[in-house]
Order: sequence, then C-alpha cells, then structure tokens
Amino acid sequence: MSRSWIRARGAAALLLAMLQPTAGQAAPPARAADAALDRAMRELVAMPGGPPGIIVIVQRGASRKVHAFGVRDRGETGPPAPNDFMRVASVAKAFSGAVALALVEKGTLSLDDTVGRWLPEQPADWHPVTLRQLLGHTSGLPDFSLNEDFVDAVVRSLLVPLPPADLLPFVAHEPLQFPPGTQYRYSNSDNIMVGLMVQAATGMAYDEALQAEVAKPLKLRRTSLPSGAEIPAPFIHGYDVDDALRYVDESEIIAAGWSWASGGIVASPADLNRFIRGYVRGRLFGRALRREQRAWIPIAHSEPPGPGMNSAGLALFRYETRCGTMFGHTGNTFGFTQFAAATADGQRSVTVSITLQRTQNSTDWELAVFEALRKTEEFAVCAALARP
Repeated sequence: MSRSWIRARGAAALLLAMLQPTAGQAAPPARAADAALDRAMRELVAMPGGPPGIIVIVQRGASRKVHAFGVRDRGETGPPAPNDFMRVASVAKAFSGAVALALVEKGTLSLDDTVGRWLPEQPADWHPVTLRQLLGHTSGLPDFSLNEDFVDAVVRSLLVPLPPADLLPFVAHEPLQFPPGTQYRYSNSDNIMVGLMVQAATGMAYDEALQAEVAKPLKLRRTSLPSGAEIPAPFIHGYDVDDALRYVDESEIIAAGWSWASGGIVASPADLNRFIRGYVRGRLFGRALRREQRAWIPIAHSEPPGPGMNSAGLALFRYETRCGTMFGHTGNTFGFTQFAAATADGQRSVTVSITLQRTQNSTDWELAVFEALRKTEEFAVCAALARP
C-alpha cells in the first residue's frame, strides 16, 4: 500500500511519458552491464533526497551477484545485506496471487469463483466479482486505502490494526467504480478480497496459507506476514524525507496488518529473489494457468510504475525494456520501494530494494529521484539479461 492516501501522487504527465516504450537493443555484455548498474546505484544514493541505501540482486542462471550501496541504517556504516529483513510493500500482491493461483491449480478455487460464492456477507453489488477480476485489478472495487475514514482509523491507531475482515467495510457503502471486467484500475481492495477468499476456501488463516502454498514450496525461510509494526532483526531501515530533506525512519511506524495481503509481507532480498524466480517460472502452478495469468492489459502499471512499458496480467506485470522483457511486480510503502522481476523461464531475475518511500510526489527533487530509480531498475534488468 502506498501513501497515496496521505499525499498527492506524482505528476501524471511525467509518469505517462516514462511508460512509453523504449527502443529495443541487444543485451549488453555482463561486465559492462554490472558496471553501468553500479554507477546508477551510486548516483541514486548520492542524490539530494535519495535513498540512504539500495540493494540489488541480479541472478543469471546459477550465478547470483549482490550490488549494495549506502547504509542499512543511517546510524551504522554497513550496506544492506541479502538476508536482512525488509517490507516488500505491494510486491505482496504477487504473493497473494501466488497463493490464489496455487489453490486454483489444486481445484480449491477457480478463477471464475465469485465473491458471492465464498463471501456472501459482502455487499450484494460486489457478489458477481470474480477471482480473475480481483487478481487482474478489473474488479471495480473501490480502494479502501483511499477512504478518509480509513485514513483516520490508521492515524488513531498506527501500531494496532483492525482485523483484515474489517478493512473493506470502509468502502462497503460505495458503488463499484465500473462494471466488473470492463476496465483496469489498481486497487488495494482487490488483494484484501483475495486473502479473504483464500481463508474462506481453505479454512486456514491467510498467513498460514501463504506459508503452506508459497513459502514452503519455494523454500522462503525469511518470509512472513506479521500483524504488528515490528520487523525481525537484522533489518534494513526504511525512510521518508521531509520538505527540508531531513530523513525520518519509518521502518516500524505502522502495523503491517493495515495492508495485510495487499502489502504487509516482510522478507529478505534473497527470499524476494527466490520468490520471483519460482513464481514467474510457474513452480506453483502449471502452463494452463500461466497462459491465463498472461492475458495482458497494455499500458497498465502497478504502483509505482516499473521500468519500460508496463502491461498487467493476473497478479503479475510485464516490463518491456530496451534490453528485453521481464515479468514481476513493484511496491511502495512506508520506508521502502521495491521491484522484483524474472524472465519467463525464471532463469534470470532481479530485485531492486531502496530504503525510501517518498519517490512519486510532485516536487522537482522527488520526481528526479523517481526518474533515477526507474533508470536504475532498467539498468538492473539489462544486467540480468546481459550476455556472458
């Protein structure tokens, strides 16, 4: 979940310009690509208002390389490390998609299952919405995280969240934003509903289903869905920057339960890399579901936009860059901005984790940082796709 419900989003015209396709070219040699990525990372950390730290994992086949600059904590000197904990932000939506699609593969759920079937207590107007539409952000559900009463509830109780079932009632009185399946609109409500459907279908708590269907099969030993604000040690500290360019530590400012299945997961960079490789490759479900997942909606992006031209599938985005195409998800939450992607066969992957949240707003320095971040993400993709 981003802070879009607290601050205005970035300038729309600039973001749309950033999403235009870039000219394709052959992937660069690995040494040159790694050096270009390192330069971009150094420049990003050195920018006024830039992130205090950044860690990028690039994996080409069995060869994994960690690039890290800046500091894990502004009170320390060491850089972020691959086994440190952090918040994955809205990349958690890919995890909830992985849980749901794994259950579809088993027959526990169907992409055509409706909200009304599994959650009849939800508003009647929402009953026809399908799991497919929730995963693809074509449901029309209003976004609970933009509701003023929700914002007030968070401010009153930052560290003690409401139960997950009490998040969507903030918008239960609002009509659907459009007929389900007719438009694309990114909404945090979609993945909350997915988590609730998973619970109803399995009889398990969502965090238990996450461990059983995703973490255990992919051997993710440093991935969890906490309810509170604490992050296990050692963790990468995440920051915001105020108007005077002073850094504020936001690592544990808000309970993860406020975003739950939509953005609450804590993991390490190494686990995030392992997850995206297995998820995109299809280790949790078969080819038929992968084809369903990759019925792309063009010029549709996650929050924030990823590198190159973005298209949306089911809990997955396609990023077409100048060096080639990868598949994954982005995320933005208090203190952290994330990007994780892999090639279709899962053999090449990249994760980019920065210790800064405020990168999408409309001031000149914020837009400059955001543009430099997307440039860095594209260099990271080029490094992942580089020739030996």
